[in-house]
Parts: sequence; C-alpha cells; structure tokens
Amino acid sequence: MFEFVGTFFHLFFYQPLVNLIVSFYVFFPGQSLGLAIILTTLFLKIVLFSPTQQALKSQKIMNELQPKIKEIQKKYKEDKQKQAEEMMRLYKEKKFNPFSGFLPLLIQLPIFIALYQIFQSGVGQTHLDLLYSFIPRPQDIHQMFLGIDLSKSNILLALVVGAAQYFQTKTAMPSGAAKPGAEDQAAQFSFMMQKYSLYFFPIMTIMILAALPSGLGLYWLINTVFSIGQNYLVFNKKTA
Repeated sequence: MFEFVGTFFHLFFYQPLVNLIVSFYVFFPGQSLGLAIILTTLFLKIVLFSPTQQALKSQKIMNELQPKIKEIQKKYKEDKQKQAEEMMRLYKEKKFNPFSGFLPLLIQLPIFIALYQIFQSGVGQTHLDLLYSFIPRPQDIHQMFLGIDLSKSNILLALVVGAAQYFQTKTAMPSGAAKPGAEDQAAQFSFMMQKYSLYFFPIMTIMILAALPSGLGLYWLINTVFSIGQNYLVFNKKTA
C-alpha cells in the first residue's frame, strides 16, 4: 500500500514538478532558478485557480452565514437534532457545501511536500536524471537568485514571507466584525481564534521557512502574494 502511494506521489507530483521547474529554467533566457520557481508557482496557481476560487467563495458565504448559524444554535441549543436539520436547511437554501473548501488544500499539500523534497538539497544533477526525454538537460543549475542561495535558508526572505502571510490572513477575515458580547461564548471563541490566527500563522511561517531552503520560501512568497490578490477579489466583491 505504502509502496503504491510512494510510486503515485513520485510519478504524478515529484517528477512532473522537477520537469516543470527545469523546463522554465532551460527555456527562458538567463537560466535563472529563481525565475523558474516564480513561473512554476504562477503556473500552479493558474491551474488551481478555479477550485481555489470556489473554496474562497464558500469561505465568504460561511462568513456571511455566521449570524444565522449562531441564531440557529441559540434557538435550538437544547435540541441538537433540530439544530442540525435547520443548519442543513440553511446550507441547502444558500446552495452551500461546507466541505467544498477542502479540495484545494488536499491538492496543494502533496505539491508542497514534493517541492520541499526537491528544494531540500537544491535542484541539482540527481534531479536531472528524472527529466522526460523531450526536456533539454542543462549542464548545471545555478542556485543563486538576487543574492540568495536558494538551496539554503534565508531569514530575511522568511520575514518577508511572514509579512505577506499576515496580509493574506487579514484579507480573508470578515471586515468590520465587532467583538461579540460576553453572553455569547461561542462567538467570543470564534472571534478570538480569528484574531489569534492573524498573528499565529505569520509567526509559524517565519519559524518554518527560517529552517528550510530559500527555494521553498520563494515559492511560498509568490503563492502568498497571488493569494492576497485572489482574496481581495473574492472578499471585497459584494454578493448579489
């Protein structure tokens, strides 16, 4: 079973990503690994744009439904079955699937793991043996980009990504949300978790990337910047 999963991961994630990165490296002038990573990130974001957009729209609907959800929870707090029925009725009425936001995460996780494995020791000769026959084989792959060795960690880049992560989290939060009253403990907990995540995720991002190769940090940065724009388009657009 594990051997099958490993083979599947290698054939459909690891090897294709190696070929994609090297393709951008050899086909664009200057043979810049940094540019290849940026183009690979943008390519993946475009491919995943539709499911990610749908997940963000679902998150926006969930944010907008929170007052009604809290009302149902309060009204039927003694009858869990009726509460569940009313929640399902509300979801059906709004044509909302609470599980639709998980698909992009499930797709992006193996991509991130594959990229981590690729950048862990720097993109080099061992990766070139995985190239498809129609991909030209470069003599060498230069790891430097804008003065940064992409095969090694860089704290400055990690800090920049952390700042970008802060803005991405902020753009996905409901705007103008007031702190709930002390009597609504569930709403208070939700409110505090949102505030906590605003600072927790950026700090965790910095801590993680401070110990990982900068190639992964560059991917994370471009992915985050793109996501900020996508969040802005979704969460700042008024629904009909």
